Amino acid sequence: MTRVRNWVKKSGLRVGKVWAGSIAAELGIEPGDILLAVNDKPINDIIDYRFWTADEYLELLVAKKTGETWLYTVDVDTKPLGLEFANPFGRLRRCQNRCLFCFIDQMPPGLRRSLYVKDDDYRLSFWEGNFITLTNVSEADVKRIAEQRLSPLYISVHTTDPELRALMMGNKRARLIMRQLEELKLAGIKIHAQIVLCPGLNDGLVLERTVRDLASLWPSVQSIAIVPVGLTRFRAGLWPLRAPDKTELRRLVEQVTVWQKTFNRLYGTPLVYAGDECYLAGGVPVPAREIYGDFPQLENGVGLVRLFLDEWQNVALNLPCKVPSRRITLITGELAAPLIKTVAYRLQYIKGLSLDVAVIKNSFFGGTVTAAGLLTGADILEQITPALKSDLVVLPSQAVKDEQVLLDGVTVEQLARTLEVPVALARDPAELMKIIVNP
Repeated sequence: MTRVRNWVKKSGLRVGKVWAGSIAAELGIEPGDILLAVNDKPINDIIDYRFWTADEYLELLVAKKTGETWLYTVDVDTKPLGLEFANPFGRLRRCQNRCLFCFIDQMPPGLRRSLYVKDDDYRLSFWEGNFITLTNVSEADVKRIAEQRLSPLYISVHTTDPELRALMMGNKRARLIMRQLEELKLAGIKIHAQIVLCPGLNDGLVLERTVRDLASLWPSVQSIAIVPVGLTRFRAGLWPLRAPDKTELRRLVEQVTVWQKTFNRLYGTPLVYAGDECYLAGGVPVPAREIYGDFPQLENGVGLVRLFLDEWQNVALNLPCKVPSRRITLITGELAAPLIKTVAYRLQYIKGLSLDVAVIKNSFFGGTVTAAGLLTGADILEQITPALKSDLVVLPSQAVKDEQVLLDGVTVEQLARTLEVPVALARDPAELMKIIVNP
C-alpha cells in the first residue's frame, strides 16, 4: 500500500458496499471511498471495473474518505475483490433526439419521475439491452466499445435513409447511421436493430431499403425487429402520426415472411422479425417456435406470444381435475384478450374453479395502447370494481414495475385494498397454474 500525491481526480466510482471477507475488506477499503483507477486505467463505470479487474495482478488507486489517495497492490486469488458501487454507471447519457414517435413525449404529467427519463447510453445497451440511437456516440466511444468488446448492442435504426432518419429523430447526427453501423461491424460488435414502423414515413419502399441495408451488415446485424408505433391520446402539438391498420399489419407480416425465407436461404437465419403486436392486431397466427431461434428480441415484444402458447400447451397436459372452490378474475389488456380467453375457456373444465376474464380498455393512455403491460390502476379499478364477485384477482406481472406499482402510481396493495380481494401476479401460464392450484 502506497500513498499517492498529486493525483488529479477525473474519474472514479464511489464504493457503496464491501463484501465481508473479500480482498477489498482485507485491504481496508470502506464504503464512501472512491475507486479511481485499476492498473493506471481510469474507472468511470461498472463496465470499466469489470473489464480492468479481470487480470490476476491489480493496482487499485483509491481516494479515501479522509482525503488521502492510496495505491493498493493485489494478487487476485480465489477470493472476490468484493466491491459494490453506489452509482455503477455514474451520470447516464440522456437522449438528445426529438423523435416524432417518442412514447415518453406522449405521456401525461403527474406520473413517477423515473418514467420521464430518456436515456440513450451505449453502456446500458450492452449491460441491460436498452435500445440506443448512436446519435451521441463519439469516435472515442466507438474505440472503447471495440476495446472492451461491448457486444451485443441494441440499436434503434428506424430507417437507413439519412434525411428521413434525421427528420424522424429530430437530430442531424442521425444521418450517420450506416457509417456508424459499419464501424461497429469492423470492430466485431454484434447488433440487434429495431424499426418502429410509422405508416407514411418509413414503410413501403423505405422499409425495404432499410431491411436490405441492415441485412448487408450480417453477421454483425444479428436481428431486425419491426414493431408498430405506439400512440397515446396525449399528442397535442406533435407530428400527426397514425398506427398501422389491420390490413397494413397483415401485409407487413406477409412481407416479413418473404424476407425470412430469403435470409434463411442466404444466411441460415430469418434475421427479420415482426413484433407480436403485428400478429395479434393483424389477426394472423404467430410463427412456429423455430422461426424465433434463440429469441434475440424477446424484451422488445418479439416472440413472447409464441413462448406463452408453447408453455400453455405444456401446462394444459397436466391440468388438475379439481381444485379448492373459488372464483378468480383474470385481468388483461385488449391486445392479449383472445389468448387469455382461450386459456380461461380450457380452465373452466377444472371442477371447483370459476374464471372471469376482465378485458381492460386503456382509457388512461387511450390512442392505440392495448398492451397489458401498460395498464393502470385507475382503469382497472374503474372498470372491474362494480361487477367484481371474485375471491382473487390475477394481474399480469408485466403491468407492475419496481416496488409492485403500476404506471399511474397505484400499488398492488392499494389495488387489493380497494377491490377488497387479494391480488396476485402471474407472468405466464405456469405461474397462473401455481396460483390456481395453491390457494
